[in-house]
Amino acid sequence: MPDQTVPPASDAAAKPASGTPPLKVAILPVTPFQQNCSILWCTATKRAAVVDPGDGVTEIKEFLARQGLTLERILVTHGHVDHAAAVADLAAATGVPVEGPQLEDKFWIDRLPEDGAKYGMLYAKPFTPTRWLDDGDTVMVGELTLDVLHCPGHTPGHVVFIHQASRLAVVGDVIFQGSIGRTDFPRGDHAALIRSIREKLFPLGDDITFLPGHGEPSTFGQERRSNPFVSDRAVARG
Repeated sequence: MPDQTVPPASDAAAKPASGTPPLKVAILPVTPFQQNCSILWCTATKRAAVVDPGDGVTEIKEFLARQGLTLERILVTHGHVDHAAAVADLAAATGVPVEGPQLEDKFWIDRLPEDGAKYGMLYAKPFTPTRWLDDGDTVMVGELTLDVLHCPGHTPGHVVFIHQASRLAVVGDVIFQGSIGRTDFPRGDHAALIRSIREKLFPLGDDITFLPGHGEPSTFGQERRSNPFVSDRAVARG
């Protein structure tokens, strides 16, 4: 399973005098859906968080060991099976707390075994987060503080994690390079998704790099200019 290190867009601005960025990120594509499981770590403390472990418990543990990292918590953007199927197994194997998503995604988490069986992901298990997250909450990774935004639409309880100093966001399936999350699943809401992107994410700044749940990173500025669903031009046409 390949892993790809992705630096924040404004890495230079976020670096202290030593030249080391405070936050580093690696992406491990997992599941048949090539979901971007992300590992974030504080370079000062070598403490880490895993975001959306849909699979790959062994690979995640091997990566942490190679990098000399201590797993501190598991973060979950939303309850879809490709993002959350292995949360229970990783939590059991490591003993760390699980934070997120927002409570409205509980019904997705409860049906993980049913959804996993459809795609041969027989390891999928339901779980109860140590802490449900909501708009305005924060989570810690070592010495770093991540802001939490509740961004419903793709799912009703979807959350996004932002490290302001690094100008980096982990957005799950809210927005992608050139696309947006599907809203044809149970309790999907297209209008709410557009509001989440336009009113919560884009105001954070054009320079923020985001890591989506699938595919390549982009920036909010690039998507505001060219995304066919949520760009300024697309919204003006609508």
